[in-house]
Amino acid sequence: MKNPEPFQIENFTNFLSEYSKDPKNTILRHALLNQGVDTITRSQDLPIENDFKFSTDIKTMSITNQKNTGRCWIFAGMNILREIIGKKLNINNFELSESYFSLFDKLEKFNYEMEVIIDLIDKDYDDRTLKYILNHTSTDGGQWDMFVNIIKKYGIVPKNIFPETYSSSNTKMISKLINVEIRKFASISHEIYQNEKDLTNIRKNKNILFNKICTLMINAFGIPPKNFDFEYFDKNEKKIIEKNFTPISFFQNFIGNEIDDFISLINAPTKSKPFLKSYTIEYLNNVVEGKIVKHLNLPMNRIVELILNQLKEKEIVWFGADVSYYGDKKQGNFNDKMFDFQTPFELDFSFDKGESLDYGISAMNHAMCISGVNIYENEPKKWKIVNSWGSDKGHSGYFLMSHSWFEKYVFQVVVRKKFLNEDELKAYEENPIILKPWDPMGALAF
Repeated sequence: MKNPEPFQIENFTNFLSEYSKDPKNTILRHALLNQGVDTITRSQDLPIENDFKFSTDIKTMSITNQKNTGRCWIFAGMNILREIIGKKLNINNFELSESYFSLFDKLEKFNYEMEVIIDLIDKDYDDRTLKYILNHTSTDGGQWDMFVNIIKKYGIVPKNIFPETYSSSNTKMISKLINVEIRKFASISHEIYQNEKDLTNIRKNKNILFNKICTLMINAFGIPPKNFDFEYFDKNEKKIIEKNFTPISFFQNFIGNEIDDFISLINAPTKSKPFLKSYTIEYLNNVVEGKIVKHLNLPMNRIVELILNQLKEKEIVWFGADVSYYGDKKQGNFNDKMFDFQTPFELDFSFDKGESLDYGISAMNHAMCISGVNIYENEPKKWKIVNSWGSDKGHSGYFLMSHSWFEKYVFQVVVRKKFLNEDELKAYEENPIILKPWDPMGALAF
């Protein structure tokens, strides 16, 4: 620091004197004795968006619950797939196994991250890239293309075939154990490489460690099925049994190449990311041989138009947002007018979306699905959200998102390719611009 200005006790004493003269501060201090800031700043002046009615409202299957995990992106993705399967088979309700997916996602991430460490083997421990990787090791979180990678490699199974276990619904300890092993592997591998300048023993250690993590995961999640029958009731309550599936054949039979119809769009209005360009993030993936994580950056008004086109065809939409601002989990509302911090504290939380990304104010951290919208005077005013926090939250598990909140905090959307125009498709197919590992567009939904 150059010529830093210290905090002066005298200044604080003078501040307290002025502070005490304002009776508003006394009221606030008393109010905050037994209540949180979010409680006393809750606004009663909510606009029309608070009404839970929508002009387009797609009926969906039952609300799911990710429980004590960061698997929202998996639950949102499975919601997309089961709606597709439900339409094909005329099924009212069923659920796909998120636990089966999570088992292989964690194993693939472990392998991918060890390969990244090997790729950075000549870097010191305080190298920025290596440090970032080690600080963001195996988590539950992910992005759409990572979802596609696991699905295409391992397939899908109904939830009754591979149900939840305690560990699949409470992943904190499993993730902690895996993360420690990844960091130990990095430390030991670096020392070996410094002495031997060769990867032979490092790869031997990797294989031994990978088998140990496989043992841990299968003991905690269960043995994945090789073959199974699919038993369900259609909308006419007719019982149907389709026999002898594998996870891959089940996926290929009901989804198959249709999974490749979806692409990821982002709204990142920063100076460093021009619109109508595709982007990827260095060292962000789960499957080594899988497709890269790839986004097409578009203006928000165009993204809105594409979402509406998909909703018109009665298809829900996967999206990622920052739910750490202006949300009420109990009532199920995301509304940037919900809290008033300006009146009591003179704090203005309004900010430019691009600057919020550049300066770490906001980034995607949760994935859900859009299942409805209310159009007023040809403009969307609010959106209906399928969440994965259980049916005891919000409106029986569904949430409301005001459009003004949507514009500020939604960063990623997945739609079918057919809705994009020729220029957009061409831009998506171009070689993507590679962003640094710590770029906010590499944030994971959890």
